[in-house]
Amino acid sequence: MTIKVNTKLIDQILELPEAPILIERLNKAFAEERKKRLDFYENISEIHKSEFINGEVIVHSPVVIEHNEANGNLYKIIDTYVVENDLGFVGIEKILIKLTRNDYEPDLCFFKKSQSDKFKRGQNFFPAPDLIVEVLSKGTEKRDRGIKYDDYEKHQVEEYWIVDAQKKMVEQYHLKKGKYELVLKSKSGDVKSFAIKGLQMPIETIFDKKLTNAFVKNI
Repeated sequence: MTIKVNTKLIDQILELPEAPILIERLNKAFAEERKKRLDFYENISEIHKSEFINGEVIVHSPVVIEHNEANGNLYKIIDTYVVENDLGFVGIEKILIKLTRNDYEPDLCFFKKSQSDKFKRGQNFFPAPDLIVEVLSKGTEKRDRGIKYDDYEKHQVEEYWIVDAQKKMVEQYHLKKGKYELVLKSKSGDVKSFAIKGLQMPIETIFDKKLTNAFVKNI
């Protein structure tokens, strides 16, 4: 697993006189966190959307209909395109992404064939994808724009979309020199994927089922 490490922070800690005590406390805290994470794996449900973030188990509330429609439309478009062009694997909602410290269930994710060809039947833990889409809700927006944004960036997820189903807007971030760059923030026009070769769609298709169905017919 590739992760971009903040070596400056490590150097700063090692320069502190109390570094050994600090490291000992960190080791104890992370030992307790690892136990919680193992418990999370043992008790995670196939029914509820749950994530493990910085030592906490987050169980998500039910989504509003706009959220569900936008995510469903996106999945229909992207999955159809990926399958037709044999580009990899598209997961929705209950695909558990296991990163260095945290575990996420993105609303939608895409893995190129270089990764997905290695997946096995019965697999329930997955590495960092090439594209992640999170559809905002009141309960998740802070994490989608905060810890998840940082974690996806550090794990070199090539492309990250934040979709606002209420405002019918898409934000598209692309990894450039190890940092996310905002490529697009719009309610109109086309969004062109970097991770999914050749995929380009009008933003309006994400929020309108009739437009989604018409677009899919032409894939």
